[in-house]
Parts: sequence; C-alpha cells; structure tokens
Amino acid sequence: MGSMTITEKILAAHCGKQSVEPGELIQARLDLLLANDITAPMAIAEFEKAGAKRVFDAQRLVLVPDHFTPNKDIESAEQCAVMRRFAQKHKIGHYFEVGEAGIEHALLPEQGLVVPGDAMIGADSHTCTYGALGAFATGVGSTDLAAAMISGETWFKVPESMKFIYKGRLGEWIGGKDLILMTIGDIGVDGATYRAMEFTGPVIRTLAMDDRLTMCNMAIEAGGKNGIIEPDEITREYVRHRAKRLPVYFTSDPDAHYAVVKEYDVSELEPQVAQPHLPENVCGVSEITTVTIDQSVIGSCTNGRISDLQIAARVLEGKRVAHFVRCIVIPGTWEIYREALHDGLIEIFLDAGCVVSPPTCGPCLGGHMGVLAKGERAIATTNRNFVGRMGHPESEVYLSGPAVAAASAVAGRIVHPEEVL
Repeated sequence: MGSMTITEKILAAHCGKQSVEPGELIQARLDLLLANDITAPMAIAEFEKAGAKRVFDAQRLVLVPDHFTPNKDIESAEQCAVMRRFAQKHKIGHYFEVGEAGIEHALLPEQGLVVPGDAMIGADSHTCTYGALGAFATGVGSTDLAAAMISGETWFKVPESMKFIYKGRLGEWIGGKDLILMTIGDIGVDGATYRAMEFTGPVIRTLAMDDRLTMCNMAIEAGGKNGIIEPDEITREYVRHRAKRLPVYFTSDPDAHYAVVKEYDVSELEPQVAQPHLPENVCGVSEITTVTIDQSVIGSCTNGRISDLQIAARVLEGKRVAHFVRCIVIPGTWEIYREALHDGLIEIFLDAGCVVSPPTCGPCLGGHMGVLAKGERAIATTNRNFVGRMGHPESEVYLSGPAVAAASAVAGRIVHPEEVL
C-alpha cells in the first residue's frame, strides 16, 4: 500500500480499495448528502424524472432552506415549498425549517451531522467547508446530487493534493479569513483547480475550529476540489459532544506525495482585503485607506459563527455605525443567534446602529437582506466579490474578516480595526 494524503485515504476507504492515486476514477459511497432551497428543487425534479420511488437513506440527506429565506418573494416561496413537500413525502430525517435552521455550512458541523472521516457531497460549492473536520467534502451539481439521492454513491476523479504550511505567530485581529485570502492572493482563483488544498503547520494546529471552517470554506475560491485539515485535539474536542455518528480520524502519511508545497511565515501578516472583482485581488488593509463604503455585511457561511460576532462586537462596542452606512449582522444559525443574545452581543450591535438579520445566506449572493444598488460599495465577510454578486452589476464588493468589516462600518471607509479603537 503506497503512501497517501488524508484526502486519498478517505476516498480509498469509501470505494473499498487499499489505496488510490491522483487521476484515478472511483465510485465512492457517501455518508451524507446536502441541498438547499436553490439546488434541491432541481435535484428533486431530476430524481422524479428518473422514476425513483425513494431516497437511498432518508437519514443521510440534509435539506436546509437558507438562501432566499425567510421567503423573499413568491418564487423563493415556491422553491421552499417543493423542498418541504419532498421532505414530508420521503420522511427526510434532517429537514430544517427556517426557525431551526441557519446557513447550511454553519449548521451541519454545529449539529454534528458531518463527522471526521466522512465522504460527502452537497449541491452547493461551499460544501468544501467540512474539510475543516477532517472529512472529504465537495460541491456538486443538482443532477449529480439527484443520482446520489437514488444510489448513495457518486464518482470522483481522485484529486492531486497541494500542501500549504503556515508558520510563525498570528498577530492581533488576524484569523482564518486573512490566511485564506492571503493564500488565494498568492496562488490565484485557479491556482488549486481540481486539487485538494491541505492546510497544515504550527499556525493551523493552534487555530480554533471556526477559523478552520473559514479556511476550508474558501478552498473553492482557488478552484479547489476540497479543502482539508488533519484532525487533532481541537477537532476531537469540537466533535466530542456533537457527533451523531462515529468519527474516523485519518492523517496524511509523512512521505505522501503533493503536487505543490507552499510555505508561509505569517508573523507579519496584516488584515487582508480582497478588492473587486475577484477573491485573488488581495492586499493588506493599510494599502487601501481611502475606499468609502455604503454597506458592511458581517455573516455568511464564511464568517457568521460566534467567534466572528464576538470579534465584530469587540470593535463595535460603544461606537456608532457611520451616518449613511448600513451595517448588517447575520448570525449563522439560531444556536449562534441565541448565544450572541445571551452574551449581550446583539445589544452591542443594536446600540451601534446595526441591523441584525435572521440566519440566512441573504445578501452574500445578492439574494435579499442587503442587496446593493448601482454604484454602491460594500465590505463583507462573505466569500465572493464577482461582478454583480451582491446586487447591481455596477456595485462593488470588498472581502475581509469581521474585524475590518466592523471597523469600516464605523469609519465609513475601509480601515484597520486599530483605527477606530
């Protein structure tokens, strides 16, 4: 049996082989399938067109209405209705209604539905988030999902792996978002196309789970097939009381082969910002001090977790959002919302003049709860800043972590958090 990376080991385990190698085509059994209110209706239509009578396992499919919810308009209400009726008909064990759901990629790890060692797919490109737990997770199209709903399996080409080693000490205000933005800035939006991005090194081993989830979430922004981090004590602690199934802990062999190995010393890293209109268009926050904003969005599957809200609250406490600026805060799930409420964060946001939204993907994809008008500019903790991503094709989106987004809301322009504290 040859040496393998963690990604190769998980895929081998799920296709019943001793070992696999990059480029090999495999048929893998799946532990979990995921879809949302945009992608599920298409998958359901294909499922029914195929004449399928039942889902391979009603406990292995997760359906989460989170993109245009609470229903934005008639069309989005229809989408949700299709999904809800399907969940009722097939007795889907993990259908989450809006009052218990949240953003899918914040929800699944929190609920212990995806566990280390899993192989899973989701009809959403940011499914790669779950690699933070030491799982193989990747996004697929709705037709691939429909086929997997019937069979419980899908095919993969085993990806090559890239290794990213982070060394040094993280400065204040620097988190997973800054590390991944810096990395995408270095390799480009196609720098990891159809490759596994494995994040490792002393810095990663000290990172909290929230930051790891953020990093793996944006692997797709570099074209990655999946992002992944070897499980360690932080992983075990995170899943200990959550896991709904038995975790399996895989690690990469020391002599495993990588297509590319990159090393970074991040000791001097300052907060990173991606300028329009690509996540690779990255610079340090000190390089863009004159960019005024109309809106700041703190949330999304990238940075809507409790630690993100804590960082934003630290910056916003006792301050006011600048006149003519909108600051929208979106807790990732109802658990996170409840914790933020209990800890007084929601009050800090309201006192600062922020809008606090129910958990939703909302503005990230130009859905609702914060769509941009022509000529408007936003800073956001979301993951994409393509043309028209958050609204009008002539609006602009800058990406950052929660500290910069909160500070910029106060200053009315993009600034380092120290500038408003």
